[in-house]
Amino acid sequence: MAGEFKRKGVNILLGPAVGPLGRVVVGGRNFEAKKLTLIGFSIDPYLSGALVYETVSGIQETGVIATTKHYITNEQETNRTIYRDISAVSSNLDDSTLHETYLWPFQDALHAGSGAVMCAYNRVNNSYSCQNSKLLNGVLKTELGFEGFVMSDWLALHAGYHAALAGMDMVMPEGGGFWGANLTESVKNGSVPEERLDDMARRVISTWYQMGQDDGFPTPGIGMPAMLTLPHEIIDARNVSDKPTLFDGAVEGHALVKNVNNALPLGKPTSLYLAGYSAKAPGHNSPCDDPLSLPGYGWSFGFESVISYIYSLLAINTGLGTPTPLSPIAPNGTIIGGGGSGSVPQATFIAPFDALVIRADQDNTHLFWDFDSSEPSTMQNSDACLVFGNAFSSEAVDRPSLRDDYTDGIILSVASQCANTIIILHNVGIRLVDQWINHPNVTAVIFAHLPGQDSGKALVSLLYGESQFSGRLPYTVARNESDYGDVLSPSLPSGEYQLFPQSDFSEGVYIDYRYFDREDIEPRFEFGFGLSYTTFKYSALKVKVISNSNNTVYPTGPVLQGGQTDLWDILARVSVEVTNTGAYGCSEVAQLYVGSPGGPKKQLRGFSKTFIKIGESATYIFELTRRDLSSWDPIRQAWKLSAGPHQIYVGSSSRNLPLNSILQLSLQS
Repeated sequence: MAGEFKRKGVNILLGPAVGPLGRVVVGGRNFEAKKLTLIGFSIDPYLSGALVYETVSGIQETGVIATTKHYITNEQETNRTIYRDISAVSSNLDDSTLHETYLWPFQDALHAGSGAVMCAYNRVNNSYSCQNSKLLNGVLKTELGFEGFVMSDWLALHAGYHAALAGMDMVMPEGGGFWGANLTESVKNGSVPEERLDDMARRVISTWYQMGQDDGFPTPGIGMPAMLTLPHEIIDARNVSDKPTLFDGAVEGHALVKNVNNALPLGKPTSLYLAGYSAKAPGHNSPCDDPLSLPGYGWSFGFESVISYIYSLLAINTGLGTPTPLSPIAPNGTIIGGGGSGSVPQATFIAPFDALVIRADQDNTHLFWDFDSSEPSTMQNSDACLVFGNAFSSEAVDRPSLRDDYTDGIILSVASQCANTIIILHNVGIRLVDQWINHPNVTAVIFAHLPGQDSGKALVSLLYGESQFSGRLPYTVARNESDYGDVLSPSLPSGEYQLFPQSDFSEGVYIDYRYFDREDIEPRFEFGFGLSYTTFKYSALKVKVISNSNNTVYPTGPVLQGGQTDLWDILARVSVEVTNTGAYGCSEVAQLYVGSPGGPKKQLRGFSKTFIKIGESATYIFELTRRDLSSWDPIRQAWKLSAGPHQIYVGSSSRNLPLNSILQLSLQS
């Protein structure tokens, strides 16, 4: 991805996203942090942090500047920014929750060397993120030693010299009424010291030099025309060597959550029946689309399969027209991404139906379909019936629901007629399934997520067993909406705060599986869950303390970008043997969870994915750092290492942990 950006002369990539983390379950922009592509990751801070570290490293190895966003606690789209006389929502949280949950992945991104950080629209403890001195000067630039530059989200600046003094460095898309000439005047009259202006410039220019953009970098914007529909020089930035990576990413983003009666893999069926609106490509895929006289708006912002979203968003955000109810689905075709500035419009992509037609032709399989009816009539002699649905969301609005009657109706209709009904859902995030998951004729269920351009190719490869399912859920799927508690929906303006919406993060660190564990709620599918075509056995758990490690209660190392250096010291190693006991060679994702005194029952602290041949074993090794075994001390303003006992759990998901042990540390005073 970064290579394509560079070849098109893009200096700064506006990603990756580790905020929103996913606190609000129906958050409209959660897909940017869970889409299982190269943009965002998971509701779990450890998983999100581990993946953003690799992503930032990969982006900046090409010489493109990574912008880790949205800093911080930008967890809902409702009231995310000023609307008329209503202020942006304030995310109110304590220092421990900030550090142990929402800041955690940002710290990993800085440790990887992220050259830029984008501050968010929302307020934090009633101060706008882009002019919050505690967050920018205090936490980011001092505690974490950030040496790059802080960039505002688009139109997220709401102050002049105050924001400059608070640590803002670059305002986007322009200075507007706050900066520009007013910033110049603020420097002239002494409101902003020249040293602060120099610091802004130094941070931007030094990052440019650090990435080597002064030497041989393509002409800025050479492949990014302002208007695709007008004549322009075409810079094709694609590289054929990237194709295997794109395909593998699509494959590994699919999670198999049900497979009974040997439903999958398909083998070589005589007849297949297809139903559901998300099998085929949308009717349009062109920047020349012209809804509302805005050429390319539907294509550029990911609305080709649900053009009605454009009208709803304009009405909601501008007050023009009457808002229509938002659709929880994209009914006009399959989706490969969500909507808004984080969408992934494609010059070409392969929809599931297209790939299935090619495979059916190769195998001489009869293929029948109905993508329009809400109650399709299946072919009674079909070997399997595949039903395709989706769950859509977009930037600027939160999701209306976690399920929809229309899709559930199609599934139940097909299942009532077909004894081997296989469900494929293209989903932006959590999608509830209890309306039909236990139906005896629903034999397999796949969360396909947002597969990108190889959507159809990847799915067919998995359905027929040419590729193996190894994807795991980066969130918890509940049985009912109410199981998520107070964080199901966004906070709304109310009472004396009608003009100043407040969102109190009173649950602290207890979101997703931590909350389900604490409340002893049985999920439908737990965090980290996913099936494959084979089986694995876990054994030989070993826990070893590193004897020469620095075990002081508080870290003592100097601050470099990412925080004190000894936070990354390895204090213990955990190893486990995993054996493939099934009939297929496949990758297994082993997961390490740690339960520390005073904290959640368990928290993810390691994961590793290894391909294991039939009958063979692999050794997985996890390293636990000082930070992994510490909690934030708000009094000392430092990470406090716990002696333990730390409960060690290893297995294939957050609820399937067959091996356990105890880690005890000896601390120095």
